[in-house]
Order: sequence, then C-alpha cells, then structure tokens
Amino acid sequence: MEKSTDWFVQDRNVPWEDLGKGLKRKILAYNENMMMASVSFEKGAVGAMHSHPHTQVTYVRNGSFEVVIGSEKSTVQSGDSFVVPSGVEHGVTALEDGCLVDVFSPMREDLAVK
Repeated sequence: MEKSTDWFVQDRNVPWEDLGKGLKRKILAYNENMMMASVSFEKGAVGAMHSHPHTQVTYVRNGSFEVVIGSEKSTVQSGDSFVVPSGVEHGVTALEDGCLVDVFSPMREDLAVK
C-alpha cells in the first residue's frame, strides 16, 4: 500500500536534473531540518569550489573523487564519506564516473523542489 505522505521518496520516481558539464542531480527526501541529494558525475566532471551556510555530509555511493575542503585535499572512493563544515569552501573532481549522496542541514532552500 502506498503512503499519502511525503515521508517516502522513490528514487525511480525522481528525474535527474542535467546541470551540464557531466553533472546531474536528484533532490531526494527533505524537510526544513535536512535534505538529501544525489549527484552523478562523469569522469573529469568538476563540482566547482563553493561554500554555503549549511553543514554537509557526503557519502560516496560509487566511483572515486578528489575532494578539497578548505586547505585540505583527499581522494575518496566507494563507501567513504566526508564532512563539510558550514561556510567552508569545498569542491570535487570525478576521477572516474561516480555518484555522491549529499546531506545538508538545514535543508537548502535554493535546491528545494518547487
């Protein structure tokens, strides 16, 4: 039986948003306190350096990435994760095709599905 609330989000029912330059994003479950998004990268695609007031935790679903957080750089791969503190500049480069799962707190109103 299907629920009539927004508590469940079926990945198969959420379309990818093409961001260009080898990047696609899906906004998954969220409320005012947190948000989950999936970001797909083609090899060589870059998530440009940026910052936001939200705390971010990212899980590497698959692939490998070079990640820069502030002045630190590391390579992460499937199963790894990282934390980006509020206001700290960060970015990633895909070393191979892959997908990241981002969780933001509080939710990012700029990414909310209208």
